[in-house]
Amino acid sequence: MCQERDYVNRTERFSSKNFLQSITVSSLMSAQKNNAVRAVNDAEEADISAKAETSPAKPAEAPSQQPQAAPAPKQKKRSKLLPVIAIALLAGAGWYGYNWWIDGRFLVSTDDAYIEGDIAVIAPKVSGYVARVNVVENQEVKAGDPLVTLDDGDYRIALDQAEAQIRTEELSLKRIDAQIIGGEAALEQAVAQKGALDAALRGAEITQKRASQLQAKDVGTVAASDNAQVALDQAKANVVAGDAAIASAKANVELLRAQRQEAESTIRSLQLSRDKAARDLSFTVLKAPYDGVIGNLAVQNGDLVSVGKRLASLVPMNELYIDANFKETQLARVVPGSKVRVHVDAFDDATIEGTVQSISPGSGSVFSMLPPENATGNFTKVIQRVPVRIVFSKEDLEKHNLRAGLSVVVDVDTRTAPETTRTAQANPQAK
Repeated sequence: MCQERDYVNRTERFSSKNFLQSITVSSLMSAQKNNAVRAVNDAEEADISAKAETSPAKPAEAPSQQPQAAPAPKQKKRSKLLPVIAIALLAGAGWYGYNWWIDGRFLVSTDDAYIEGDIAVIAPKVSGYVARVNVVENQEVKAGDPLVTLDDGDYRIALDQAEAQIRTEELSLKRIDAQIIGGEAALEQAVAQKGALDAALRGAEITQKRASQLQAKDVGTVAASDNAQVALDQAKANVVAGDAAIASAKANVELLRAQRQEAESTIRSLQLSRDKAARDLSFTVLKAPYDGVIGNLAVQNGDLVSVGKRLASLVPMNELYIDANFKETQLARVVPGSKVRVHVDAFDDATIEGTVQSISPGSGSVFSMLPPENATGNFTKVIQRVPVRIVFSKEDLEKHNLRAGLSVVVDVDTRTAPETTRTAQANPQAK
């Protein structure tokens, strides 16, 4: 690769040297020719003067014939001016050709280029009256600086109301927690009572069994046996009632727990409402999303603004770029990473260095609102243009006073393309 580059450099120097030598020889030949023409003109003038001196003087016939000798100085002046013009034209052509050979043939240029930026539209997310405009037209701001302040009275009330509802629901949650504790205690009491009833049932069963045995042996009385049976039936009924009490206590505890979950859900919903109210309150102060300059300010104190209304624009001065529209016939030599010379018309044709960042995936007509339809009717081929994004360095953006919308002329230096890209272009069959 180095040998090839050295060969190309020697070839360019040899061609440049031959080109300069040809220009020099042409200039010398033109000068010799002009000197010969000048000598012939001087000889003719000397011959005319000699003839005028040797010819006899004629009587003055008419004064009108005297001025015929006047055109001679004009011809002499014209004959001296033509060589100078010819030399100047040859020198200019030589200088232009030299510059083209050395630099111009490596440049891809277009004047269909403009400085752009991702301009942010400052618009409110909530409606209200403007309490204060904190900036003026063309003012530089930093990220987070307040731009416009809206009246926040209604939004503060909404926030306070949401917080009050949350506090009320939290008190209800505490009450339910206390009820759950009481319900669990009642359940434990019912379980304990059920144990006592079970013991009473076992005693009644034993008593009834003994009374029945005594009656069978004619030792006990019928009344004693009947009383034992009644006590047994009553004990069984008490056990059933105890089971029902336990079930009721459990159901009450489950109900209280469900009420607690409902209260928690209500509190969560109220917290979201409070967060939204706080968010709406924060939106009453419109802040700058990034560093930039305010432009197109269209709001005053006391204005009633609605959601989405354009109040101002913020231009990021440190993130400007160029959208250059190159012809499709030029794209083969434009690759990302190439250096670009940017000539700004607004600053006495100042030159700034940029870099090709990317190339659009389609021409400008493809992304238009009404793309062209060439499948029907007569067709006229028109050269399309493809947008190319060119970026600046942070130092150049801070040094030069660039503005969005300025027209520029860009020259892409194809010699600065990445080495891999140039190799692929030189050997297209290597793929």
